[in-house]
Amino acid sequence: MARLQWLGHAAWKIEIDGKSVVIDPFLSNNPVAAVKPNQIGKVDAVIVTHEHGDHVGDSFEICRNSDATFIALYELATKASQNGVKKTVGCNIGGPFNVDGIRLAFTPAIHTGNASGVVILGNEATIYHTGDTSVFGDMKLIGQLYRPDIALVPIGSFYTMGPQEASVAVSLIKPKIVIPMHFNTFEVIKQDPEEFSKMVKKRAVGVKVVILRPGETFEYSRKKKA
Repeated sequence: MARLQWLGHAAWKIEIDGKSVVIDPFLSNNPVAAVKPNQIGKVDAVIVTHEHGDHVGDSFEICRNSDATFIALYELATKASQNGVKKTVGCNIGGPFNVDGIRLAFTPAIHTGNASGVVILGNEATIYHTGDTSVFGDMKLIGQLYRPDIALVPIGSFYTMGPQEASVAVSLIKPKIVIPMHFNTFEVIKQDPEEFSKMVKKRAVGVKVVILRPGETFEYSRKKKA
């Protein structure tokens, strides 16, 4: 069973196939963060989608204080190494690869800061974290290639998609489940996730919307009805 904990903003802790993966751990300066870096627990890998401060966050510190591998696009992984992170993997957007038993692929994202999304391809679930992005047509291709069970999508607007654009993105990706993120951290990205849910129900019939509060978890198993 895969277990996803929303840590607030775009930060997640995902337990899948016996591995613990943290994505975009913006915690210390995050007013809605569920945990602080020293409370994160066991971490096998830290994935960062792009170099903006609200995504790099505490990733270097978490990796320096643990045996976790830092995984990101090449330039950001180089920066992590320069900041004292011992285990780094610098990749690029493209096909899947394996890091310490974790299979993943980086995808395009429409955003500044050398941005990407990431797909974790597990036996228990396939999870697509879109990163910070606007909606773009190739989300349909990403959905066809990887057939994600769960998509994690920003709805905050201003810096990313708003609820309307995100609902269109869901209609392209066609996951089984979508969970909104990157909203209500700051006033400028204040949104009502229930409005997003209503839009998804109209545009992507059959996709289940799960709304979490920071710190809450969602469990998923392919063997059971979600």
